[in-house]
Amino acid sequence: MTAPLDPRLPVVVGVAAAGPDDGGDDALDLMAVAAEKAAADASCAALLPALDLVLCPRGSWPSTDPAGALARRFGAAGARTVVAELGILQTTLLSRAAAAVAAGEADVVLVSGGEARRRAPRHPPAPASPAAGPDGPDELLAPTGRIISAEEIGAGLVNAPSHYALLENARRAALGISREAHLAAIAELWCRFSAVAAGNPRAAFGSPWTAVELRSEGGDNRMIAFPYRKWEVSQWNVDQAAALLVCSVEAARAHGVAPDRWVFPHAVAESDHMVPVTERPALHRSPGFSLAGRAALEAAGTTVDELDLLDLYSCFPVAVSIQAAELGIPLDGQLTVTGGMTFGGGPLNNYVLQAAVEMCGRLRGGDGRLGLQTAISGMVTKQGVAVWGSEPPARGCRLVDVTADVAARVTPHPVVSDGAGPATVSTYTVMYGRPDPERAVVLAAQPGGVRALAVSTDPEVMSAMADDDWLGRRVTLDGRGGFTA
Repeated sequence: MTAPLDPRLPVVVGVAAAGPDDGGDDALDLMAVAAEKAAADASCAALLPALDLVLCPRGSWPSTDPAGALARRFGAAGARTVVAELGILQTTLLSRAAAAVAAGEADVVLVSGGEARRRAPRHPPAPASPAAGPDGPDELLAPTGRIISAEEIGAGLVNAPSHYALLENARRAALGISREAHLAAIAELWCRFSAVAAGNPRAAFGSPWTAVELRSEGGDNRMIAFPYRKWEVSQWNVDQAAALLVCSVEAARAHGVAPDRWVFPHAVAESDHMVPVTERPALHRSPGFSLAGRAALEAAGTTVDELDLLDLYSCFPVAVSIQAAELGIPLDGQLTVTGGMTFGGGPLNNYVLQAAVEMCGRLRGGDGRLGLQTAISGMVTKQGVAVWGSEPPARGCRLVDVTADVAARVTPHPVVSDGAGPATVSTYTVMYGRPDPERAVVLAAQPGGVRALAVSTDPEVMSAMADDDWLGRRVTLDGRGGFTA
């Protein structure tokens, strides 16, 4: 006989995405459309006015309290509101929702986020208004620690492509493969992601790309930061929103939501330990994903081999490669349910919710019993792993924090910006404008193991670095943050 379900067990009862064909002027409108569609997906419009808690990740839009604005729009003005700033794992919103339900603090929860950057030129964002919640949400989740170090900022490493490019070339150094073989592998991986997007009607860019096309200049495929071209990085100029409605089992039954709509969060494991990219002991590794993945799978009582669906956070190819290695997942399998953040679309601070909608829909549709999705904040800085199931979790919904374990394993390696004398390039990138190279950056090892960041804007150096392999190359640091070949 099947054991009765815990009445406080959290369950996702409605999921939906909104896109460019949906009405409204801004991201908040798209989020509202997604929430309404999620209620329709659950066949229960009464869920929205019954909201006890609304959680939203901060986007690029001006609203100070999107969660409060959504609650008021749906007649749930008394709902508690939470907004997560950039730098908070998106899985944290899912775990917060599950924890509130399990603890009896909420019966009906909405998690929603989105962007409307493609329609922004037609509809410039308005300043925050009283309707957007001038007093802010009931709770604001903000990160602590450093995503980018002062030395990295000084070297011009202020955006995600530059950091991920350093990680990508560091991975090539660790693998010991040639520059050409590495470029081909990146393109082949993203070619497979584009093929998934081509079969996803909700993908932002559903036209498939070949590996040859991804390595070429065509289709505005300009270089962003070596080795990445435009269509090998996340695309955030999209009109996309997502919404998930989470209830307790007893609330789902009370609202008459049919059990065939239910999907269960089995486990979420996260690490909030933050180490800037260039200070990591091994740039091609992520102990946080190893520990979070193991913790999530153990909490869910399963293994990688028993997973039916995967969605690895896919802002850049190296992020996928690092996660796959740390989680013990073959890199040649199907690693996305959306097509990833380049082709499926990467709305700022919201992709995980878009992927969760797709994951839940496919689990409910019979594509599998278990699915695993991951989240990244920063530059593989924080790590989140969630396990979903079409059946109730035997161990209940379990939430695990591995931050302390990760901190015990990761000791930052000091980096200087004023290194002088000979050094050996450990990793590097060339950063581009439109379309010319603007800056070459190396992370180099000096005698004795001291790490140094250095920059060159010499056209000859930038051209040589773009054309040749500089891993292991000897350079001379000038003591002022520059280098010569």
